[in-house]
Amino acid sequence: MTEETPGFDEKPDVPSGATPDDAEPKAASPEGAVPGGDAAAQIAGLTAQLDQVRKALEERTADLQRLQAEFQNYRRRVERDRITVKEIAIANLLTELLPVLDDIGRARDHGELVGGFKSVAESLETVAAKMGLQQFGKEGEPFDPTIHEALMHSYAPDVTETTCVAILQPGYRFGERTIRPARVAVAEPQPGAQTVKAEEATEAADDKESGGPDEG
Repeated sequence: MTEETPGFDEKPDVPSGATPDDAEPKAASPEGAVPGGDAAAQIAGLTAQLDQVRKALEERTADLQRLQAEFQNYRRRVERDRITVKEIAIANLLTELLPVLDDIGRARDHGELVGGFKSVAESLETVAAKMGLQQFGKEGEPFDPTIHEALMHSYAPDVTETTCVAILQPGYRFGERTIRPARVAVAEPQPGAQTVKAEEATEAADDKESGGPDEG
């Protein structure tokens, strides 16, 4: 009987619960390495998300700008309406005062504006002027149907166009608004006067060109 000598045929001891594959060392992969395809997909996804965020930001910015423009338009419209309402209210008040101002003017023309009545009347006129009331209408100015109302009509040889020859009642305006036209008497050129003047002007021009009238 021969003794058996341990040889290479014997398998090394393997820890309990381990498989033979576990005993073989594995090659370590580089730390943090990501397959190329996965990295490209992640970059594409992040780029798409960034584009979405930029698009959303642009939309919100446009909405904000539109809201700001609408708010500015609203403020301007409210301010314009407020000014218009104020002007209408002042114009209505001044319109109610016109008969009183007419009485003051007639009293002044007749020399009856004296004493305490004169002081009150002048104070009222000053307040009306501060509120923007302006009186207009003067004798000798050309007749303008947009601001004058002709109550009397006549002819005059010394006028070359329709002219206000008398102010029967002054006109009033508030800003660019005419509260009441000036009521006036107008005079037009005498019929035929323009023809005579034109002939005289023609004769004078002819005399000037010919060296003057012939001397006898």
